[in-house]
Parts: sequence; C-alpha cells; structure tokens
Amino acid sequence: MKKLFTALLCAALTFSLLASCGNGNSGTNANNNGNNTSANQSSGSASDIELPELTGGFEAPILLTSAGQSADSDIIKTLCTKANITVELENQATAENLDGVKTLLISVGGSSKGLGAAGIDADQEIARVQDLIKAAQDADIKIVAMHVGGAPRRGDLSDKFLADPFHAADAAVVGSTGDSDGLIRGLLAENSVPTAYVDSQADCIGCLTTLFS
Repeated sequence: MKKLFTALLCAALTFSLLASCGNGNSGTNANNNGNNTSANQSSGSASDIELPELTGGFEAPILLTSAGQSADSDIIKTLCTKANITVELENQATAENLDGVKTLLISVGGSSKGLGAAGIDADQEIARVQDLIKAAQDADIKIVAMHVGGAPRRGDLSDKFLADPFHAADAAVVGSTGDSDGLIRGLLAENSVPTAYVDSQADCIGCLTTLFS
C-alpha cells in the first residue's frame, strides 16, 4: 500500500512539473508574439506615405542648377526643351544668378567626376546649394527639386545632396527607382511637398508641363 501511495505521489509531482513547464513556454511564446506584433506595427515604411499631387502655377524665367554636379542637369534641360519650357542652366549658380528668376529648378544627384571638374568638394557644393536656396526663399522664388538619375544617383555621395533641395522644395519630381528605400519620400513628407513619382525620365515631360502650365 505504501509503495502504491509513493508511486501515485511521484506521478502527481511529475504531472505538476510538466504542466508548469508548459505554462512557462506558453507565456514566453505569448510575450514573443506580442513583441513581434509590436515590431511589425512600428515598422511602417516611408514608401507608404502619401504626398500631395503636382499642381501648376510655376512661372518662368527658370534657373536650372545642380546639387551634386552630376550630368542629370543636362538631362533635365533636354526634358524641359521637349516640354517647350525654356530654362537657363548654371550648374554652379549663386544668389547673383537669381535676378529676375521666378523658379529655381534643382537637379539632385552627386558625381565625383562632376565635382572634380568644377574644382570643388562635396562640402563646398552643399554650402553653395544651401546659400542659393536661402537666397531663393528670401526672394520668394519657388523651388522645384528633381531626382531623375535613379539608383545610380544614390549612395554615400549623392545622398549628401538630398536633404536641402527636397526640404526646401515647393514641388518635386522623383524617379521611382531612385527612392526604393523611401528616403526621399520621407524628406518630402516633412513639408507635404506636392510630388510626382515617375517610372522613366520621359515621364518627367508631362510633370514639367503640369508644373509650368
């Protein structure tokens, strides 16, 4: 009888220990699930941010300059020509070039070759762009920022030139492949800048027509 009682007691203790371990694992899983849910809820992508659509009202004369000294400014000038829009291109424009200008059009994208040809480094270019933007804002000149170089115009160098033009922009045109990480969209969202994302450079023509209609 004593042996039977001992066996039953051992069985009861074993069952109790197993149940306790099971409950502990359930609690851990629940906590993990809770943590995962919280992380998923807080990992919203900048690419989901909605931006206002482009509208017209931008006027000539238009000064086109570069932020980063890439050849994209030449591409944008060609696109403007195809849209029957006349622009004056001055890649190293300063406040002195703003006399009589109604719209400052900024081509955003860095090029080490372009910076070298201009005889300046990235910091000097950033300082020039900042001074130019401030002068334009002080003169109530509207600013349009364009990034049309796609993924090749992203990276350590080009990304240095993104913030100032897109923060200051009254409107923006961005190639979709150049903002796969949503960085540019995030900058534009801070001021709810009217923006168009395009799949090709040719699509910029319609955007320019809208802006300067």
